[in-house]
Amino acid sequence: MSLLIVGLVLFLGVHSVAIFAPALRAGTIHALGEGAWKGLYALVSLVGFVLIGYGFGLARQTPVILYSPPSWLRYVAVILMLPVFPLVLAAYLPGRIKTAAKHPMLAAVKLWAFAHLLANGMLADVLLFGGFLAWAVADRISLKRRSTPQAPPTAPPGRWNDAIAVVLGLAIYALLIVSGHARLFGVSPLA
Repeated sequence: MSLLIVGLVLFLGVHSVAIFAPALRAGTIHALGEGAWKGLYALVSLVGFVLIGYGFGLARQTPVILYSPPSWLRYVAVILMLPVFPLVLAAYLPGRIKTAAKHPMLAAVKLWAFAHLLANGMLADVLLFGGFLAWAVADRISLKRRSTPQAPPTAPPGRWNDAIAVVLGLAIYALLIVSGHARLFGVSPLA
Protein backbone atom coordinates (compact mmCIF):
# COMPACT_ATOMS: atom_id res chain seq x y z
CA MET A 1 0.00 0.00 0.00
CA SER A 2 2.88 2.35 0.75
CA LEU A 3 4.14 2.27 -2.85
CA LEU A 4 0.68 3.23 -4.07
CA ILE A 5 0.56 6.14 -1.63
CA VAL A 6 4.07 7.33 -2.56
CA GLY A 7 3.14 7.11 -6.24
CA LEU A 8 -0.04 9.11 -5.69
CA VAL A 9 1.84 11.74 -3.69
CA LEU A 10 4.46 12.10 -6.43
CA PHE A 11 2.08 12.04 -9.41
CA LEU A 12 -0.72 14.14 -7.97
CA GLY A 13 1.74 16.30 -6.06
CA VAL A 14 3.62 17.42 -9.14
CA HIS A 15 0.30 17.94 -10.93
CA SER A 16 -0.82 20.11 -8.00
CA VAL A 17 2.05 22.58 -7.96
CA ALA A 18 0.07 25.06 -10.07
CA ILE A 19 -2.89 24.65 -7.68
CA PHE A 20 -1.17 25.04 -4.33
CA ALA A 21 2.23 26.59 -5.06
CA PRO A 22 2.17 28.65 -8.26
CA ALA A 23 5.03 30.81 -6.98
CA LEU A 24 7.17 27.69 -6.48
CA ARG A 25 6.45 26.67 -10.07
CA ALA A 26 7.30 30.12 -11.41
CA GLY A 27 10.45 30.32 -9.29
CA THR A 28 11.64 26.89 -10.39
CA ILE A 29 11.04 27.73 -14.04
CA HIS A 30 12.93 31.00 -13.56
CA ALA A 31 15.84 29.26 -11.80
CA LEU A 32 16.13 26.14 -13.97
CA GLY A 33 14.55 27.20 -17.24
CA GLU A 34 11.34 25.93 -18.80
CA GLY A 35 12.96 22.91 -20.45
CA ALA A 36 14.50 21.68 -17.20
CA TRP A 37 11.19 22.26 -15.36
CA LYS A 38 9.30 20.23 -17.95
CA GLY A 39 11.92 17.47 -17.76
CA LEU A 40 11.74 17.35 -13.96
CA TYR A 41 7.93 17.44 -14.09
CA ALA A 42 7.86 14.57 -16.59
CA LEU A 43 10.36 12.50 -14.58
CA VAL A 44 8.48 12.90 -11.29
CA SER A 45 5.18 12.16 -13.09
CA LEU A 46 6.60 9.02 -14.68
CA VAL A 47 8.07 7.72 -11.42
CA GLY A 48 4.77 8.44 -9.67
CA PHE A 49 2.77 6.73 -12.41
CA VAL A 50 4.94 3.61 -12.30
CA LEU A 51 4.70 3.46 -8.50
CA ILE A 52 0.91 3.88 -8.69
CA GLY A 53 0.61 0.97 -11.12
CA TYR A 54 3.00 -1.29 -9.24
CA GLY A 55 1.68 -0.31 -5.81
CA PHE A 56 -1.94 -0.80 -6.88
CA GLY A 57 -1.09 -4.26 -8.21
CA LEU A 58 0.58 -5.19 -4.91
CA ALA A 59 -2.31 -3.77 -2.86
CA ARG A 60 -4.82 -5.88 -4.83
CA GLN A 61 -2.98 -9.03 -3.72
CA THR A 62 -4.00 -8.41 -0.10
CA PRO A 63 -7.32 -6.58 -0.42
CA VAL A 64 -8.80 -4.56 2.40
CA ILE A 65 -12.54 -4.31 1.76
CA LEU A 66 -14.12 -1.03 2.86
CA TYR A 67 -17.50 -1.58 1.20
CA SER A 68 -19.15 -4.04 -1.16
CA PRO A 69 -21.04 -2.21 -3.89
CA PRO A 70 -24.05 -3.96 -5.42
CA SER A 71 -23.23 -5.68 -8.72
CA TRP A 72 -25.56 -3.42 -10.72
CA LEU A 73 -23.27 -0.46 -9.98
CA ARG A 74 -20.75 -2.03 -12.39
CA TYR A 75 -23.19 -1.30 -15.20
CA VAL A 76 -23.69 2.25 -13.98
CA ALA A 77 -19.90 2.63 -14.04
CA VAL A 78 -19.76 1.25 -17.59
CA ILE A 79 -22.30 3.87 -18.69
CA LEU A 80 -20.51 6.69 -16.86
CA MET A 81 -17.30 5.70 -18.65
CA LEU A 82 -18.82 6.24 -22.13
CA PRO A 83 -17.80 9.91 -22.49
CA VAL A 84 -14.41 9.57 -20.78
CA PHE A 85 -12.21 8.83 -23.80
CA PRO A 86 -13.95 11.28 -26.13
CA LEU A 87 -13.41 13.93 -23.45
CA VAL A 88 -9.73 13.03 -23.08
CA LEU A 89 -9.23 13.33 -26.82
CA ALA A 90 -11.29 16.54 -26.99
CA ALA A 91 -8.79 18.12 -24.58
CA TYR A 92 -6.21 17.94 -27.37
CA LEU A 93 -8.54 18.35 -30.36
CA PRO A 94 -10.16 21.79 -29.97
CA GLY A 95 -13.77 21.94 -31.07
CA ARG A 96 -17.27 22.27 -29.70
CA ILE A 97 -16.76 19.55 -27.09
CA LYS A 98 -13.74 21.33 -25.62
CA THR A 99 -15.57 24.65 -25.65
CA ALA A 100 -18.65 23.19 -23.94
CA ALA A 101 -16.71 21.16 -21.36
CA LYS A 102 -14.16 23.97 -20.75
CA HIS A 103 -11.72 21.49 -19.20
CA PRO A 104 -12.54 18.12 -20.79
CA MET A 105 -9.52 16.32 -19.31
CA LEU A 106 -10.63 17.18 -15.77
CA ALA A 107 -14.21 16.19 -16.60
CA ALA A 108 -12.89 12.85 -17.90
CA VAL A 109 -10.79 12.25 -14.77
CA LYS A 110 -13.77 13.03 -12.52
CA LEU A 111 -16.08 10.67 -14.43
CA TRP A 112 -13.42 7.93 -14.55
CA ALA A 113 -12.68 8.19 -10.83
CA PHE A 114 -16.33 8.44 -9.74
CA ALA A 115 -17.36 5.48 -11.92
CA HIS A 116 -14.60 3.33 -10.45
CA LEU A 117 -15.47 4.35 -6.88
CA LEU A 118 -19.04 3.22 -7.50
CA ALA A 119 -17.96 -0.21 -8.69
CA ASN A 120 -15.01 -0.93 -6.36
CA GLY A 121 -14.78 -0.91 -2.59
CA MET A 122 -11.25 -1.90 -1.65
CA LEU A 123 -8.99 0.48 0.25
CA ALA A 124 -6.57 0.62 -2.70
CA ASP A 125 -9.46 1.60 -5.01
CA VAL A 126 -10.59 4.35 -2.67
CA LEU A 127 -7.05 5.70 -2.39
CA LEU A 128 -6.43 5.59 -6.15
CA PHE A 129 -9.76 6.75 -7.53
CA GLY A 130 -10.63 8.95 -4.57
CA GLY A 131 -7.24 10.64 -4.81
CA PHE A 132 -7.71 11.39 -8.49
CA LEU A 133 -11.28 12.59 -7.94
CA ALA A 134 -10.21 14.95 -5.15
CA TRP A 135 -7.33 16.25 -7.26
CA ALA A 136 -9.56 16.86 -10.30
CA VAL A 137 -12.13 18.74 -8.21
CA ALA A 138 -9.40 20.86 -6.57
CA ASP A 139 -7.79 21.60 -9.93
CA ARG A 140 -11.11 22.62 -11.50
CA ILE A 141 -11.85 24.96 -8.61
CA SER A 142 -8.36 26.44 -8.80
CA LEU A 143 -8.66 27.00 -12.57
CA LYS A 144 -11.57 29.35 -11.90
CA ARG A 145 -9.32 31.40 -9.62
CA ARG A 146 -6.12 31.41 -11.67
CA SER A 147 -5.51 34.52 -13.73
CA THR A 148 -3.64 32.69 -16.49
CA PRO A 149 -4.24 28.93 -16.44
CA GLN A 150 -1.64 26.85 -18.25
CA ALA A 151 -3.14 25.34 -21.39
CA PRO A 152 -1.66 22.12 -22.77
CA PRO A 153 -0.47 22.12 -26.37
CA THR A 154 -3.24 21.02 -28.70
CA ALA A 155 -3.88 20.30 -32.34
CA PRO A 156 -5.07 23.23 -34.40
CA PRO A 157 -8.84 23.83 -34.32
CA GLY A 158 -10.60 21.90 -37.04
CA ARG A 159 -14.10 21.04 -38.06
CA TRP A 160 -13.42 17.31 -37.79
CA ASN A 161 -11.87 17.42 -34.32
CA ASP A 162 -15.11 16.63 -32.49
CA ALA A 163 -15.90 13.72 -34.80
CA ILE A 164 -12.37 12.36 -34.40
CA ALA A 165 -12.57 12.68 -30.61
CA VAL A 166 -15.95 10.91 -30.43
CA VAL A 167 -15.23 8.10 -32.93
CA LEU A 168 -11.71 7.38 -31.70
CA GLY A 169 -12.74 7.79 -28.05
CA LEU A 170 -15.63 5.35 -28.40
CA ALA A 171 -13.37 2.90 -30.25
CA ILE A 172 -10.89 2.98 -27.35
CA TYR A 173 -13.80 2.54 -24.93
CA ALA A 174 -15.11 -0.47 -26.88
CA LEU A 175 -11.66 -2.07 -26.95
CA LEU A 176 -11.35 -1.71 -23.19
CA ILE A 177 -14.82 -3.09 -22.53
CA VAL A 178 -14.43 -6.08 -24.85
CA SER A 179 -10.99 -7.26 -23.75
CA GLY A 180 -8.54 -4.50 -22.95
CA HIS A 181 -9.53 -3.87 -19.35
CA ALA A 182 -9.31 -7.57 -18.51
CA ARG A 183 -5.92 -7.89 -20.22
CA LEU A 184 -4.45 -4.73 -18.73
CA PHE A 185 -5.94 -4.86 -15.24
CA GLY A 186 -7.15 -8.43 -14.79
CA VAL A 187 -10.78 -7.39 -14.30
CA SER A 188 -13.57 -7.46 -16.86
CA PRO A 189 -15.90 -4.46 -16.41
CA LEU A 190 -18.90 -6.59 -17.38
CA ALA A 191 -18.14 -9.68 -15.29
